[in-house]
Amino acid sequence: MPAQRAPHPEDKPTTAVLRALLPIMAVVVVAYLVTGIAMPVLPIYVHQGLGLGTFVVGLVAGTQFAATLLSRLWAGRFADAKGPKHAVITGLVVAGGAGLLYLASVQFAPTPRTSVVILLLGRALLGVMESFVITGALSWGLALAGARNAGTVMSWVGTALYTAYAIGAPAGSVLYAGHGFAAVGLATMLLPLATVALVAPLRPIAPHGAAGPPLIEIVRAIWRPGVALALSGVGFAAITTFMPLLFIERGWSQAWLALTTFSLAFMAARIALGHLPDRVGGAKVALGCMVVEAIGLAVIWQAPGFVTALAGVALSGLGYSLVYPGLGVEAVRNTPPQSRGAAMGTYTAFLDLSLGLASPALGLVAEAISLNAVFLVSALVVVVTVIATRLLMFPRARAHRLADGAANAHDPETRLRA
Repeated sequence: MPAQRAPHPEDKPTTAVLRALLPIMAVVVVAYLVTGIAMPVLPIYVHQGLGLGTFVVGLVAGTQFAATLLSRLWAGRFADAKGPKHAVITGLVVAGGAGLLYLASVQFAPTPRTSVVILLLGRALLGVMESFVITGALSWGLALAGARNAGTVMSWVGTALYTAYAIGAPAGSVLYAGHGFAAVGLATMLLPLATVALVAPLRPIAPHGAAGPPLIEIVRAIWRPGVALALSGVGFAAITTFMPLLFIERGWSQAWLALTTFSLAFMAARIALGHLPDRVGGAKVALGCMVVEAIGLAVIWQAPGFVTALAGVALSGLGYSLVYPGLGVEAVRNTPPQSRGAAMGTYTAFLDLSLGLASPALGLVAEAISLNAVFLVSALVVVVTVIATRLLMFPRARAHRLADGAANAHDPETRLRA
């Protein structure tokens, strides 16, 4: 009879993990409403309200991701040194400042260049918020649930984030239609500050006393999943930045519906399948999901009507849903507990780099060719990502198989069985 594996201290039922994560998820939902509210209306405000081109639309969207990239490592080290709760609260306070700049931008709307510069500063602060809140939340969740449940933690925290996107998209459209971008700015200022009251009673996690490894060692441990994550993020940038403009160009009403559809599909996949990276293997799950994401983007590119476009958006959401936790499992596996905040910050920084560059680059594609071409280019990039991920994530497995084969060739018992 085969020996049973001894239970690991971090082996916990999914329900126990979820119960531990619920307060953190609630904080993430409220905090990320500010991003969800702006997603469907920001491209419209910049393009129609300020009269600026699609490249500037991409630049405004990409500024948040660029600022997140620049602050990720800082946020990760901060969460490791000061504790994840402190990191979350810091991010929420910074988000309130972003809302204040949104409001200031509206006051300068008659001079679009000045207005958009202030808006860019607000987006930069929102990027810093994202670094601190999501890095703190993930570090908090990993401390509570353990590294063996890393995929589940990332899936559920991400589900909370996209719940905020799903709720925020229609809410932002209603606010913008009724009261203009000033209402979006006011909500962006007040919601994060109110969330501080939700975080304050939660029990903090003590920061690790031990010093983590140098940054170069963390990068060396996570660069393969990081590069794969960065390439797969191009499709996400296409949908969140340019889908509202495609709806307007085609004369389809309710542009927010595309973002809500994406978020709902994303959430459904994470809720139903979020455990797979921990059980099946993160890289395998991520590869399959990228294929689905590419198909969804291609469907949007060829969509003759509203319903088909939404079907493509849903497929993209389903596909993209488990890429981050799937590759994240591979990233966390190679890092010590005292550096997991820095590891998650560094890993996610690859996605920030992708989104910061992809949004303005896709804006140039839209100006040079068409909005529709944005989704073809994105689909092709994700297809290339599948190939690159296969090469990046499995070289050691191939080497091990070759080594095992060479060893078996000299094993008399193996030759007899053959």
